[in-house]
Amino acid sequence: MIGDVTTPTSQTTPTRASRKPRPDAALANAVDVALEAVVDAVGSADVGEHLGHQNEGERVVSHTFDCTRPGYRGWRWSVVLTRASRQKRVTVDEVVLLPGPDAIVAPEWVPYLERVQPEDVGPGDLLIPEEDDLRLAPAWFVGDEFTDPLLDDRPARQVADELGLGRVRVLSMWGRDEAAERWFEGPGGPEAAVAVAAPGRCRDCGFLQRLAGPLASVFGVCANGGVPDDGRVVALDHGCGGHSETTLKKSQLPPELSSPVFDTVGSDEIEPL
Repeated sequence: MIGDVTTPTSQTTPTRASRKPRPDAALANAVDVALEAVVDAVGSADVGEHLGHQNEGERVVSHTFDCTRPGYRGWRWSVVLTRASRQKRVTVDEVVLLPGPDAIVAPEWVPYLERVQPEDVGPGDLLIPEEDDLRLAPAWFVGDEFTDPLLDDRPARQVADELGLGRVRVLSMWGRDEAAERWFEGPGGPEAAVAVAAPGRCRDCGFLQRLAGPLASVFGVCANGGVPDDGRVVALDHGCGGHSETTLKKSQLPPELSSPVFDTVGSDEIEPL
């Protein structure tokens, strides 16, 4: 009958694979074994109360104890226990010191080339590139990206090699793209605050000095000594208030001064010298 048919609900019974495995009972209860192991390893003076246990896998449980060693506030001793299949004997795998949520730990290590900022390099400081620096490539592989019209348009790189004046390494394509991205997103790019409020773009400015090579289509060098960007690489879509064609709008012009008024009625007394 229709009335006897039940509609299945959306609630499903969790399968065995989706259930969180339970810790081994024998290992979870072996607090004394874990305590004895950590005391034997570091001494009883540095071991505090038992903080609990955690399942690490099949027949593997870790017990944690508070670390009372001076200078290690928030750290915990972790003792990993295990046992063989069908065996009741508990085995100690390792005893390690791990940081807890409130532990004071050293900041994540960052390579020095990533830590050093441009303003950190002063006179006499050396910033040595790595041998496998991706920003550089062998000159024979990349070659100089310019020609000398005085040499019948032959690559100047060939002449420089013959004279022993060639560079050992030059900017790689990866290094060039990295620099272009950094310049475009930096203070000389089109999204800088000074560029957003500028009356014109650098591409139309008479103070722009064009670059040579592949970057010439995107960047130039500012040669206006009256603005902060002087001598810096700027994007062609950058801009500032020092544009060569900048003019004031009528509303921005200073008010005109009225004509002087002469007092023809009164007299001014001039003090004798």
